Amino acid sequence: MTDLAPHYLEEIKRQFRGHKRMGEAAMAQLGDMDFFVTLDPESNSVAALVKHIAGNARSRFTDFLTTDGEKPDRFRDQEFEVSVNTTREEVLRWWEQTWFHVFSVLDSLKPEDMQRTVTIRTETHTVMQALNRALAHYAQHIGQIVFLAKHLRSSQWQTLSIPRGRSEDYKTASPKTHIRGTHKS
Repeated sequence: MTDLAPHYLEEIKRQFRGHKRMGEAAMAQLGDMDFFVTLDPESNSVAALVKHIAGNARSRFTDFLTTDGEKPDRFRDQEFEVSVNTTREEVLRWWEQTWFHVFSVLDSLKPEDMQRTVTIRTETHTVMQALNRALAHYAQHIGQIVFLAKHLRSSQWQTLSIPRGRSEDYKTASPKTHIRGTHKS
């Protein structure tokens, strides 16, 4: 495992960075009030999703190797409550706090840490499993942020990967002309 561990660490960092960029590219297209729109009473706003991701990251990545990932001072249900006084700037601070927690841990991990165990809600995980769990969780919510942004921007949406109807162009273009994160979807 240690032979693959350095590669895994680089890949998981790459994946987290990619999801961070995708969320940022979606949120950059939103107006200030768009951060607080919900599609129905059961859905979350972009602000609530960001607040939840930030709360999860703080809990999971604080003292990552030494304490349970579900901290006693975390109140998950409150992460989905956004005050009417919340601003876009505050939401973006939550976003940056998320990634500070994530990348501080990722940058501190060593290949030999991948087989260590950590707990989340008293359930044992290897470090690799815990990181994969966090990546999948954040990817799901960032996908929701992208969906909301795309819905809210409608015809003004600037796609984040390959534009509709342009897949064949992408397949035939030189790989050197593909700049990660600039294609449309």
